[in-house]
Amino acid sequence: GGYGIARITTILPTTQQTTLLPLIALALWGSIMANIICLRQTDLKSLIAYSSVGHMALVILALLTKTPWGLTGAMIMMIAHGLTSSMTFCLANTAYERSNTRTLIIATGMQLTLPLLATWWLLANLANMALPPSINIIGELSIMSTLFYWSPTTIIPLAINTLLTATYSLYMLIATQRGKPNTTMYMYPAHTREHLLLALHMMPLVLLIINPILITGP
Repeated sequence: GGYGIARITTILPTTQQTTLLPLIALALWGSIMANIICLRQTDLKSLIAYSSVGHMALVILALLTKTPWGLTGAMIMMIAHGLTSSMTFCLANTAYERSNTRTLIIATGMQLTLPLLATWWLLANLANMALPPSINIIGELSIMSTLFYWSPTTIIPLAINTLLTATYSLYMLIATQRGKPNTTMYMYPAHTREHLLLALHMMPLVLLIINPILITGP
């Protein structure tokens, strides 16, 4: 969907700032609301799904500015979030296979029984918060710079959006990893295939920041 919007916005005629203002305002509000909904989720997969809505709103914001930086930031964000969201869904599946539930209040304390998977949970949440050394930080900084240049007022909802993203990411990490383990769950050790799958998600996120020109182009 983001790629389709990127292709369409390049052929649309140049519009004034007042024309795009309602669309950008709706996208900013939608991103904030999606992040607030994440904080109210009790289902792990629903939380991850709603986080995708918040991140894709940033992609729409960047593309609506119709600037080279906006297009670059949107492309980086789509690739980075595609890897990050897929990685968190894989982690959610590993928790579901062991606990047979997606409820956060039940699937707790996995750090004590599965310390290696807890490390992957930490890396995935750090990438979701757009912290280095993941490529996510370049995408978010490009989008924020583009929107600040378009209108300095947008820095306020963007700051709120960043704060909410960090809040629900830490909430997801603490809810699944910390606390007392559920004794009714059979926590068998992680398989090699699970670690390989997660590593294949994390490696591109880290390696692309070394040479981001592979995404942005010359």
